[in-house]
Parts: sequence; C-alpha cells; structure tokens
Amino acid sequence: MEVNIEPSWKAALQDEFDKPYFSILTSYVRKEYQSGVCYPPAKLIFNAFNLCPLSKVKVVLIGQDPYHEPGQAQGLCFSVNDGVPFPPSLQNIFKEINTDLGKPVPRSGSLVRWAQQGVFLLNATLSVRAGQAGSHQGKGWEEFTDRVIKELSDRRSGLVFMLWGSYAKRKGLMIDRKKHLVLEAAHPSPLSANRGGFFGCRHFSQANKWLADHGEPTIDW
Repeated sequence: MEVNIEPSWKAALQDEFDKPYFSILTSYVRKEYQSGVCYPPAKLIFNAFNLCPLSKVKVVLIGQDPYHEPGQAQGLCFSVNDGVPFPPSLQNIFKEINTDLGKPVPRSGSLVRWAQQGVFLLNATLSVRAGQAGSHQGKGWEEFTDRVIKELSDRRSGLVFMLWGSYAKRKGLMIDRKKHLVLEAAHPSPLSANRGGFFGCRHFSQANKWLADHGEPTIDW
C-alpha cells in the first residue's frame, strides 16, 4: 500500500503497510473521516513521523489517542494547536518542566518545536472520532505503533523513552533497555499526577543529561 509518510519511515515500515490488517485499518479510517468529524485533520495523521525522521529521533514520548475536541489535535501526543487552551495533562507537563528545569510555562501548547528537535511524539492510536475518546482503538493502530516502537528500539541506540502511565508502560515492554534509557512515571493527567509519581519525576533533566553524556545536543524543552 502507498502511504504518504516521511521517506525514512516509509522505508522502515513499508512491509507493515503491505499487511492485510493495515489495508483494513486504512479503509475503516477513511470511512470514518468521510462519514463524520474525526481528529486530527487527515493530513496530520502521520505528523509525528513527518516532523521527526527516523534517524533524527532522540526522545520518544508515547501517548494513548489524539485529543477529540475541536482545534486541539495536531498529530503529536499531548500537543495542541497555537491559541488552544492547554488540556490538563499538558498543563501538568509544563509545570513539571518549570520545576525540573526552571523554564517558564510557554504561551503556546504546540509541541512542534520539540518534534523539530528530535522528540518523537507518538500516540498509540493515530485517529479518533470527534467527542469520543478511544473510538478508534482496537482497529489496528496499536499493532502498527507497536511495530514503530520496535523499529526505534532495534534500529537506533541511545534513545530516551518516556513512558507515563500504565498504558505507555505496557506499550514499552518491547524496548531494549540495554540500549536505551527508559524513564517511567505516573500519567500527567490530574488524577494520576496528583496521586504522586509524575510531579518530581524530573524526566526532562534526566533526558538531557543522557543526551549530553552520549554526545547529543540536548532538548530545549
């Protein structure tokens, strides 16, 4: 199957695109977008891949599925378009960065700036029906993104994986922890974060120390 995606990812994943399940998934997603409102906009489904080629990835952040309210989703986990109020999880991420690194909370919730520095912002499910969280789960996206994570683990070395919450931790079971730094914490959603385990995790400074120790430019979070 021909998929419009950044060339290095296309080369790595072409055999996945050719599998029967991916054809079924594509047909399902196309019908969903034709019959109602879905997010992100179709042209941004593979935005995380297009902004961050395989060879440029330094940090991997795994989310669950896209935001499902108008104007939010832009194909990058936890990220929202400029001018959109910060969802609670993103507010807490910025709070932790402020505590960890002393950086002020930004005016924009768009994390495109992270992606352009090598932060791969992957949702486990790459599309969703408007107003219905999790509505495109169990249709094949999870199988595809498992393959993506395996490719990153196998093809690259010295990456930082940030796994927040039980879902992301399960998703990261295939990561080779002898080759990569895996940082785990509670999810930044208010219920989980306020119970303890996200605030104070200091993942952002830990990631930058790891990158610096491996001769890589750090991330301007």
